[in-house]
Amino acid sequence: MILNGKTLVITGVASGIGAELARLARFQGATVIGVDRNQPQLSLDAFHQADLGDPDSIATLVSRLPERVHGLCNIAGVPGTAPAATVARVNYLGLRLLSQQLVGRLGQGGAIVNVASILGAEWPQRLELHRELAQISDFAAAQAWLEAHPVAQATCYQYFKEALIVWSFVQSQTWLREFGVRLNCVAPGPVFTPILGDFVSMLGEERVARDSQRMLRPALADEVAAVIAFLCSDASRWINGANLPVDGGLAASYV
Repeated sequence: MILNGKTLVITGVASGIGAELARLARFQGATVIGVDRNQPQLSLDAFHQADLGDPDSIATLVSRLPERVHGLCNIAGVPGTAPAATVARVNYLGLRLLSQQLVGRLGQGGAIVNVASILGAEWPQRLELHRELAQISDFAAAQAWLEAHPVAQATCYQYFKEALIVWSFVQSQTWLREFGVRLNCVAPGPVFTPILGDFVSMLGEERVARDSQRMLRPALADEVAAVIAFLCSDASRWINGANLPVDGGLAASYV
């Protein structure tokens, strides 16, 4: 698994999975362009500060990125303790917009990897809603649809991870045919990152205690980063439209 000669755009690069992926990708020979609201504390080939929930900020970011990149890793996100509207903009709407604006620069053999979650596993229960939203490509129009179909604060993180998985499924074949770009997701379970505490607050002590009996431990950020790097590499050239669990078997334990 080698990333020599590839240029990767990594969002959420300042901490957690994004920072570990940046380190690994550069070690494997990639040129790494980082994106985050916060300044990173690691070496990068380039860095751009951006608010990925703001279409204007995304447009400015895209104007500063190279005309040719090989991979986009959508790792930036906010926990469900943030307002539901913010979760929608950052974890779903902004992610889609950035992907839409960069897919044409990726070209044949390019890859987009989205960080979903095992909390998105119940997407089949709301498939028609998620599919309807996935068909609305415009940021403002999708935001208006969400205003007409409000999402509860308590379940907003889960809802938009479900929506992200469905959008990735729906979009993957179109972009592979039109651009030669693969689109996949990884679905981590709990991960030792700066926002792990937010997830404990979001899920509640009962759910956390139940899950803790079903897994050895939360993942380390580099364990998830290695799977994302694989999905950006030519070794995964025939993987498209997948949602790959990276959870130590937690989701499988509920079967």
